[in-house]
Amino acid sequence: MKSVLKLVTLAIVLLMGYSISAQDKNPRNFDNYRQPDQRGVNVFEPKKDTLTTFEDLHVRIGGSFALQYQALDNENSGVVPLKEIGYNFNLATANLDLDVALYDGVSMHLRTYLSSRHHNEPYVKGGYFQVDKLDFIKEGFLEDIMKHTTIKIGHMENNYGDAHFRRSDNAQAIHNPFVGNLIMDSFTTEVGAEVYYNTGNGFFGMLGFTNGKLNQSVEESNGSTGGAVFLAKLGYDKQISDDLRFRLTGSLYNTGYAPNVYLYNADRAGSRYYDVLQDATATSDNFRSGRFTPGFSNQITAIMINPFVKYGGLEVFGTVELSSGRALSEADRRDATQYAGEVLYRFGEAENVYLGARYNTVSAELASGDDIDINRFQLGAGWFLTQNILMKAEYVNQEYSGYGTGNLLEDAQFNGLMLEAVISF
Repeated sequence: MKSVLKLVTLAIVLLMGYSISAQDKNPRNFDNYRQPDQRGVNVFEPKKDTLTTFEDLHVRIGGSFALQYQALDNENSGVVPLKEIGYNFNLATANLDLDVALYDGVSMHLRTYLSSRHHNEPYVKGGYFQVDKLDFIKEGFLEDIMKHTTIKIGHMENNYGDAHFRRSDNAQAIHNPFVGNLIMDSFTTEVGAEVYYNTGNGFFGMLGFTNGKLNQSVEESNGSTGGAVFLAKLGYDKQISDDLRFRLTGSLYNTGYAPNVYLYNADRAGSRYYDVLQDATATSDNFRSGRFTPGFSNQITAIMINPFVKYGGLEVFGTVELSSGRALSEADRRDATQYAGEVLYRFGEAENVYLGARYNTVSAELASGDDIDINRFQLGAGWFLTQNILMKAEYVNQEYSGYGTGNLLEDAQFNGLMLEAVISF
């Protein structure tokens, strides 16, 4: 691992020497690219555009930084004692992004977590190779098809649902209007490919396949090195008028045999709510505190529907998620359901101030047979001091019910205030 980090560091230093001369005085925008600052708010899949700004090999070095002040209180039934928590700052998190225009219509993205809750040292989150033109094969090759098509290949964040476009990705939190992500946080990085087709009139679709593995390995398990995951998304996204935008998508994540799928527990960056509802006797940190993982690792079928409406400064985003699966040791599948609704109002010059609320609920059957419910209410506010700097405040209240006697989460609850400062460039 240390040798890999040394190589990554060396590459970064070399690229920085190239990038300083290439982008500081005459910055260039990337084609078909989501901006990492305020310009990327409410951007989902990057716009498909056949116009090109490519001149030569170009490296863009960017990054993000996030820091929270946490003032949360927690409680449970008292049968299992909770770790005591107070009010103070959390660990500062940081990302390093490398975006490279390799050729006309060909680019690469790589994200490294320099500091995250779960890891004590930098590690690569993932990256991908994006192809919008095939001119590297022959100029004009399949030009009519590629006007509407994008291909992504890599060990990358899979495009399941729309909620992952509005979540905090370690330090990249400028696109999330709240501090915490959803309770049942669907996010994973797997090796695979996704093919997008955009009709140009608002309709688009995506088909993808991955190997279903977060941690890559050639070792066999039960006579197989892994399985496969099928991904699909169908949607409509249209700016109907100057004031009105409407988007509606449906997504599918489906596995066959895959011995250890991480759809709901792949985020190694951890939860924003530090040490809430943690066993006082535990010797290790529950870095996903405040989230819920249904325990599915095999034969997962998950469907997510996301409506998004923006009228002037008023913004509504919803999540309906129906998921089922089992652990490899279980004979029967179980179900988990998640609903979330967000309402925001953005105002001020360039909509640089916003107020909002989110309600998020999860109902699931546990492997123990318990039927549980988790409900969260969030009130949020934000101020973009500049295009690259965001200050956020959030009040959160989360309650648990249905957990059996003696369970840590029996009658559990946490609530209080979170403040977060985000820089992204």
